[in-house]
Amino acid sequence: MNQSNTKFQGRRVEHQVIGQATRDGDGVKLTRVLTQAHQRRLDPFLMLDNFGSDDPNDYGGGFPDHPHRGFETITYMIAGRMRHKDSAGNEGLLQNGGVQWMTAGRGVVHSEMPEQEEGVMEGFQLWLNLPSHQKMCQPAYQDIQSEKIPEFSLPSGIKLRVIAGETHGTAGAVNRPAELFPTQTLYLDIHFDQAARFQQPLLPDHNAFLYVYRGSAKVVSEHQETSIGIHRMAILQNEGTGVEIAASAGTKLLLIAGKPLNEPIAQYGPFVMNTREELIQAVDDFRAGLYNSSQS
Repeated sequence: MNQSNTKFQGRRVEHQVIGQATRDGDGVKLTRVLTQAHQRRLDPFLMLDNFGSDDPNDYGGGFPDHPHRGFETITYMIAGRMRHKDSAGNEGLLQNGGVQWMTAGRGVVHSEMPEQEEGVMEGFQLWLNLPSHQKMCQPAYQDIQSEKIPEFSLPSGIKLRVIAGETHGTAGAVNRPAELFPTQTLYLDIHFDQAARFQQPLLPDHNAFLYVYRGSAKVVSEHQETSIGIHRMAILQNEGTGVEIAASAGTKLLLIAGKPLNEPIAQYGPFVMNTREELIQAVDDFRAGLYNSSQS
């Protein structure tokens, strides 16, 4: 997006969401922030979970073998160690600051199990939908260690970690061809080391939200400032050329945006397709054991 001849106009906050406390996997305690109720509005994003605890009883069971089809899971680990294994033969250790980007495609069974018995386990899992022509693609997996994620600081005292997309001329760890992955995902982890303001251009048709996981922030537009408290998701209006965020020292937040697919969503738990018939087939294939082969 060329901003050189365009006056910056900050998006306003349309709605704020307080996450729902729940447990998943083998009893892992987490907060579900983006739920099915927001899938249409935040297309192509399907779910965002925030897990975080220093009590092993809250995370020790991990996420044993479970299936996925039709979308991608993006796990961002802030603290802790988690081992990934899947039926396509991939294995990796997710550690502090690292990202696991898994494309389930036509079907995969995987596990995510803690490799620690004490200490803090904290992070996020985002579900990103796949377009209809990619839902049955070959499963894929990227294990991106922290040092491979582009990171830089602005003179204002803001540190940026660029997981996907681009900001201030820096491309993220994951950037893929738009013809295959049209969502053009932006995924930033923004740390305010001192009080400052930050502007990020956003394409007008891209849906965007931010999630504050330390401190608090304000979304600033020409006629409005909206405070966003800790553990809240702010859905941004689609009017404006970008978003302006003001925050005090110590605030940390995620800024996520993407181009909507505008396709039907048919979901049953870990299966996300376009039609009910495809969904039934997805479940039948899993029950038949077809996800346990790379030839599924």
